[in-house]
Amino acid sequence: MSTSATATPDFEPADQYCDYLVDSGLGKDCDPAARAYWTQRVKENYRGDAGRRRLRGAAINLAERDGLYGRIGDVRCPVLWLHGDRDEVFSVRNAEEGMKYFSGSKEARLEVVEGGHHFLSASSPQVVNGKIAEFIKRHWKGVAPGRVGAPEAAERAVGGV
Repeated sequence: MSTSATATPDFEPADQYCDYLVDSGLGKDCDPAARAYWTQRVKENYRGDAGRRRLRGAAINLAERDGLYGRIGDVRCPVLWLHGDRDEVFSVRNAEEGMKYFSGSKEARLEVVEGGHHFLSASSPQVVNGKIAEFIKRHWKGVAPGRVGAPEAAERAVGGV
């Protein structure tokens, strides 16, 4: 994908690009209805000149992001890493290697989800939701996180005012 100084109001991601995203995130065996849905969403989101710029920006951000490993030693909270065994983007072996860096966490666990793809919460939602609920129940201390902003503003927001 090249950049262009000329406006591209008719830009739309190619079917091949959409197929690549669906294949890598949800698997080549993705349900045809789900594939059609996500292809349509991707095309809608990245349509036109503004969409082309967003798509280009997303690609640059993915390529240049700093990654987690440089800060992972600072993590002190419990860690649950859920990973699909059919993830073709980031392998289980990579996840296993990554777990070694959580040296500051009192508990760091990797759970491999059978049949899960890169977009794990979409490809295996029931398993992911269950594992997260179990993890939260085990580690929840009963203290609600503090509110952001002035208390009266938060109360108005909660009250729908």
